[in-house]
Amino acid sequence: MTTADRSGRPESRQPVSDLYDVINRRRDVRSEFTGETIDSEVLYRVLGAAHSAPSVGLSQPWDFVLVRDEATRRAFREHVLAERSVFAAELSGERARTFSKIKVEGIVESSLGITVTYDPERGSPDVLGRHAIADAGLYSVCLAIQNLWLAATAEGLGVGWVSFYREEFLRRLLDIPSGVRPVAWLCIGPVRELAETPDLERHGWRNRLRLEDVVHDGKYRHDFTR
Repeated sequence: MTTADRSGRPESRQPVSDLYDVINRRRDVRSEFTGETIDSEVLYRVLGAAHSAPSVGLSQPWDFVLVRDEATRRAFREHVLAERSVFAAELSGERARTFSKIKVEGIVESSLGITVTYDPERGSPDVLGRHAIADAGLYSVCLAIQNLWLAATAEGLGVGWVSFYREEFLRRLLDIPSGVRPVAWLCIGPVRELAETPDLERHGWRNRLRLEDVVHDGKYRHDFTR
């Protein structure tokens, strides 16, 4: 099947199918990192894709802290494992047994840590489009993270988003200014493979909802299962 470009000439749908393939292959990686070095040109292509994300008022409120130092990464991992224990203590029964099998980070196994931050003062005081939705800048940072993730997948790299941490700890660890918010620590690097099924689904923590379960036509539907 083909489509037409702006001149009316038919063009291949291959780039479109490639995009959907990358979206469907993307995984939150934990155990599959090889630890091999990322080629610097590849890394900066991936960062360039992140920096190309749309942002409210063209504020570009993100920064990317590249964390290579082993001692820093190990210190962060110890903090993450402590927070994992806090969460585990809240679970019981089958939920506790299921969670005990789930790895929540690949901090030292990955090639590199990238902390993505949000600076709400970037572009202030007149950030066009943020006056009614204060979180629009934070959403912009998440778009940059998604761009990074998809570009990394296309480059054959894996990415894992670590969320078991306290923001203040990470701020102190990386000397992030008090007004800047650390949004994500991303583990990134070459992988042995990308799993066919997400870890949480494979371990039985939760199953993916069907598309028809989350599409609402016209108005929000209240008679569906969350």
